[in-house]
Amino acid sequence: MSGPVATQPGTVTLAIDIGGTGLKASVLDPSGNMEHDRVRVDTPYPLPPDKLVAVLTDLVRPLGDFDRISAGFPGMVRDGRVLSAPHFVSPEGPGGTPSASLGRAWARFDLQGALGQALGRPCKVANDADVQGAAVVAGEGLELVMTLGTGLGTALFHQGLLVPHLELAQHPFQKGRTYNEAVGDAARRKAGHEKWQKRVLEAVETLRSLCFFDHCYLGGGNAERIDAKLPGDVSKVSNDAGILGGIKLWERTASHPPA
Repeated sequence: MSGPVATQPGTVTLAIDIGGTGLKASVLDPSGNMEHDRVRVDTPYPLPPDKLVAVLTDLVRPLGDFDRISAGFPGMVRDGRVLSAPHFVSPEGPGGTPSASLGRAWARFDLQGALGQALGRPCKVANDADVQGAAVVAGEGLELVMTLGTGLGTALFHQGLLVPHLELAQHPFQKGRTYNEAVGDAARRKAGHEKWQKRVLEAVETLRSLCFFDHCYLGGGNAERIDAKLPGDVSKVSNDAGILGGIKLWERTASHPPA
């Protein structure tokens, strides 16, 4: 497996966080500091791919110049192409009835190519948990990242390198429900804090049994709601990682061998 490479001196990265409820972006200097305050708009629905690209193009216009683009997407992404877009295949948004036309529009859509062409810069698009994880992992052993937002996102890193993405959110978890259905934001609102938090901790232990992680990071907007005592090998991380991972995504998915 290839290893990370250092960011080129002076490289400025446009980092985009695509979410089921909000679209966010900022520009990062080579050290990972935000050169501008983060910009945000609510995610509009219905949202076919061409509309997403247009909205993102308008969103980032005030941010100034940049050398490359990183974007985190809430679904299965391989080589920059969308294999699943669970939040965006319904005209009503997350939890709505899927539309056949939106499903066809998103199937294998080259979001990486479309964004790169629209913004005129090299682009990487990955699952949003992959991007968040790139910012927070320590690079030691097997590290699991779980993002708690509109749905559940997961990412695995081994010795600091991103492994092929598994869409664990769609896997059966509890009483016939997927992880998404059991610990997503809609489930939190319906079940209440205590039941939801218990499910999250059960999900952590189930995934521990599945992959024997050395450390697990809980991120995403709902991670801050967890107030239970966590095991020593589980920790919460800032939701800003969805932006700050923009630089690290290039390093942790690089195609060059390590020095």
